[in-house]
Amino acid sequence: MKQKEILLFGATGQIGRNLIRKLSKNNYKIIAVTRNIHRAGYILKTQANPGYLELVELKNFQINKIDELFKRSEICINLIGILYEKRKDEFKLIHSDLPAMLSQRAEEFKLKKFIHLSALGIEKAIDSKYAQSKLEGEERIKKNFKSSVIIKPSIVYSIDDKFSTKFMSLLSLLPLMPLYYNGNTKFTPIHVSDLVDVIFKLIESEKNNLVLECIGPEVFTFKEMMKKLLRSINKRRLLLPLPLPIARLTAKFFQLFPNPLLTEDQLIMLKYDNCKSESYKNNFDLGFIPKKRFENEIEKYSYNWRTGGQFANQETSSKLK
Repeated sequence: MKQKEILLFGATGQIGRNLIRKLSKNNYKIIAVTRNIHRAGYILKTQANPGYLELVELKNFQINKIDELFKRSEICINLIGILYEKRKDEFKLIHSDLPAMLSQRAEEFKLKKFIHLSALGIEKAIDSKYAQSKLEGEERIKKNFKSSVIIKPSIVYSIDDKFSTKFMSLLSLLPLMPLYYNGNTKFTPIHVSDLVDVIFKLIESEKNNLVLECIGPEVFTFKEMMKKLLRSINKRRLLLPLPLPIARLTAKFFQLFPNPLLTEDQLIMLKYDNCKSESYKNNFDLGFIPKKRFENEIEKYSYNWRTGGQFANQETSSKLK
């Protein structure tokens, strides 16, 4: 059976790596575009079945090279995104200009599908540069490629994420955890394997011209999620609501670091719930039911932050603290 070719941008993130595994097992050849082929090769070559992954290095998104890749492909998937800017207008470049260029190429070369990863809960965040760049990108894609599929997930978690693992690291080290907006912001976390299943079903289906919110089966406040992480690593920490002026000062300080724990723009985003809206369909509406539960899944890797490690049970870990 002839391999179907998928052009993938953003392959080295947690979603990209898991998607490569899923696609290569189902007779899709992945053309993964990367800025550093050596780093990407180290990360990705073990993820795909032999013969199902081709790595292509593009330093500055050379249009001629990109056009050659689009000529070979049936589907393009864009997973590229950033959580903070390292230089001015980087949100616009990554979340708006790049998707606009890719969707233009998808239309020009008559691809069957263009699938783009955006974000949940950004419609109300008019004061966030991150949210506005994401929304602008969505609108430009819809204009360029009429039958596009835009996926808007809530927090995506797994052992490879930058959410649960980061907060377990902080909770294991710090005597207290600040709660912004009293920790009342709501989230609907979805496990990466459930999100990849949704993406794969959309690739296989005839569904196009779709904006789909992707959510997990549970709703938690930020405070509730921190309590579940603490329970999983068997630690006790003070969860301290932080007044907004102090929160803004901490964000200003943190964003001075190369990989900031929090930026002013992220603090703005934390004002807004990250749950399903009434504006779009979600994965439940299409019968794509997530299987993974947050507490069950984090338990599989939280031992990395538990006193005593993998072979310590909760009681032993408690005694060793």
